[in-house]
Amino acid sequence: MPPSAPSLAPGTPVQQTACAVPPTSGALGSLHPRAVLLGIQSAPVALPVCDHYSGVPERMRKSLQLQAELTAQFGACVMDVTLDCEDGAPAGEEAKHAALVADLVLGAASNARVAVRVHPITHHAFTHDIAQIVGRAGHRLCHVMLPKVESVDDVALASKAIDAVGATHLPVHALIESPAAVHNAFAIAAHPRVQSLSFGLMDFVSAHGGAIPASAMDSTGQFAHPLVVRAKLEIAAACHAHGKVPSHCVVTEFLDTNRLRSAAQRAAQELGYTRMWSIHPAQIRPILEAFAPAPQELEMATRLLLLAAAAQWAPVSLDGVLHDRASYRYFWYVLERAYRTGAALAPDVLHWFDASPPNFSQALQ
Repeated sequence: MPPSAPSLAPGTPVQQTACAVPPTSGALGSLHPRAVLLGIQSAPVALPVCDHYSGVPERMRKSLQLQAELTAQFGACVMDVTLDCEDGAPAGEEAKHAALVADLVLGAASNARVAVRVHPITHHAFTHDIAQIVGRAGHRLCHVMLPKVESVDDVALASKAIDAVGATHLPVHALIESPAAVHNAFAIAAHPRVQSLSFGLMDFVSAHGGAIPASAMDSTGQFAHPLVVRAKLEIAAACHAHGKVPSHCVVTEFLDTNRLRSAAQRAAQELGYTRMWSIHPAQIRPILEAFAPAPQELEMATRLLLLAAAAQWAPVSLDGVLHDRASYRYFWYVLERAYRTGAALAPDVLHWFDASPPNFSQALQ
């Protein structure tokens, strides 16, 4: 029996390759688990579980530094850094802010995962954001976040603008912020350029003209109001239907770690989200902890998948329970989630994540 892997322990380094992806073959069995288990089901995009936003110049620099520190600590890229133009750019200084963002992206470490949230496609600064940031630094970006997406047509228009500056490879993430956008979530998630949908809680509540109380925007009310919960479930379901990543909204009480941790756990365990926004450095580790699998589940995944691989992925019995590829698939996702949250993996399964291309989100599509 392989050793059990401990739970996420901030400050404990693990031997993993930064931002790596599973290769297609392994030492146990002739094929990699992804190749065996995910052929019939839609194989979801794999992204870090935390998407950290910053728009103020000094905070953007500190966010990139923090990402590098956490990557070195955990041995895996556990967070994206999204540099924000929509809310970060002072009014009237959008062009100056875009130039700064492009410079920061170009100056980031070679293994950094850096994204940008541009202005909405209806904003006068959108075209300049794309030209200045994506045109100059698109080869260093991991994705472009599109705010205020209302329909799949908005994604198509934004993709055309991104392609026009030469970044035809670049995925887009869509921010769902209105009742109409929620209605169109399945069509938006189906677009081949879309990699992830995020829920914009504040704008969604505001879009109801006072019909939803302000309490639905706080860390507890957002899990209680029926219209908000319904929107979250629609977004998660749309993503899972099309193999995309559902990303949960922010918790604005950024100094209350307990509220953040509770919200992250509920998003992961009750609503099907596999990623979450942070807006303050203190929120990152609680998000990683909330989205990491429990130690006993990680141990079970390790034992079962090693046994299955040794049996060439035929059915096996473990602890008196019969397992086949349906349960193997579930426990493979447990291992992937552990890797993406920086949890320590047993040496016997670590080879499935080593010696791999640097851009895992692209390689797993």
